[in-house]
Amino acid sequence: MARKAKVNRKTKETNIKIELNLDGSGKSQIDYPIPFLSHMFTLFAKHGLFDLNLTARGDIEVDLHHVIEDTGLTLGEAFAKALGKKLKIERYGHAILPMDESLAEVKAAVDISGRPHFTFKVKFPKELIYAEIGKERIKLSLDAEMLREFFEAFVYKAGISLHIDLVRGKNTHHKIEAIFKAFGVAMQRACAINPRKKGVPSTKGVL
Repeated sequence: MARKAKVNRKTKETNIKIELNLDGSGKSQIDYPIPFLSHMFTLFAKHGLFDLNLTARGDIEVDLHHVIEDTGLTLGEAFAKALGKKLKIERYGHAILPMDESLAEVKAAVDISGRPHFTFKVKFPKELIYAEIGKERIKLSLDAEMLREFFEAFVYKAGISLHIDLVRGKNTHHKIEAIFKAFGVAMQRACAINPRKKGVPSTKGVL
């Protein structure tokens, strides 16, 4: 059975559309109003081997918060739907990934027992990036709290436990890139099918 999902989250503040294939080859089409995060989602799909189509619109003239958080909610829901009954999945995934001088350690566990959890041990200063509004480009700042909002929203909707530890690094771009690449690898490993397993990977018989 194909592990795919389509999710459209539309509110008065944002409109997020996602198509996801867990068993893809890393292809992606990203139409996102924040070019830097568009690049991060492309890396996530590439290194997680997920086929991902993502289109987002939002009121970034007000704040980055709405579109970033709603993207996390929509992507998390897509993963939950694509995983279905979680039969024969590995459940756990872990990645330690370098990006030049930066080193990110990400631990991910798929667990929909009603106990989603997120730990974010990351420190970096605000980073100046660009967001697009129509044909204009305005300067906006992206800080750690915005990334926290994305991952917390994802964890809530996907129903997983996720720990992200940034071991070290100097360049903010490299730090964030290491995190998203490691996140993709860890999620791919957690979502992978293990033919040796029977049913769901839990002694409770449910996830």
